[in-house]
Amino acid sequence: MSARDDILGSVRRALTGADTAAIPVPEGHRRKPAPPDVVGLFAERVADYRAVVERCGPGDVVGRIVAALGPAERVLVPVGVPWSLPAATPDTGFSPPELDRFDAVVTGATLGIAETGTIVLTHGAGQGRRALTLVPDLHVCVLSAGDIVPDVPAAVSLLDPRRPQTWISGPSATSDIELSRVEGVHGPRTLHVVIVD
Repeated sequence: MSARDDILGSVRRALTGADTAAIPVPEGHRRKPAPPDVVGLFAERVADYRAVVERCGPGDVVGRIVAALGPAERVLVPVGVPWSLPAATPDTGFSPPELDRFDAVVTGATLGIAETGTIVLTHGAGQGRRALTLVPDLHVCVLSAGDIVPDVPAAVSLLDPRRPQTWISGPSATSDIELSRVEGVHGPRTLHVVIVD
């Protein structure tokens, strides 16, 4: 008898006669009251990750995006981006080496999570495919204040589990064994979030 068979046999013997009736899970059992300023908390948490975050009105979005792009010369945008950006290149299915030649990408987002400072992309119109947000060094993400929810359970309840999702909490970062932070290893070195009020 293998160790695996021995362990599984022990589990089966322990479960003999056990009550296997389904246990109902109460809905909302982990819900907390929403903070009074969900958007402010989101902005604070995003900034905690060393991302740049700013708020503006609908008429200022393009100006804020252009300012966030700074000296970036090659800017990529996914199909369906609602902002007209000068000299931006629409994604036509560039390969990873081709994506690496772009300085920045500008996308929208499906929602933001205030408690964790997380942006969620479901890769629909204006958000593009996952590779767009992983290869260029700067990601400028525009999010409506109305799409910011208080916590993860609220976000999960709104998301379609059949759609691909990318959850982003700040710029890509990792630490070595001495805990020296290194940014840009697994994705963009800089994340700039524009919240539209």
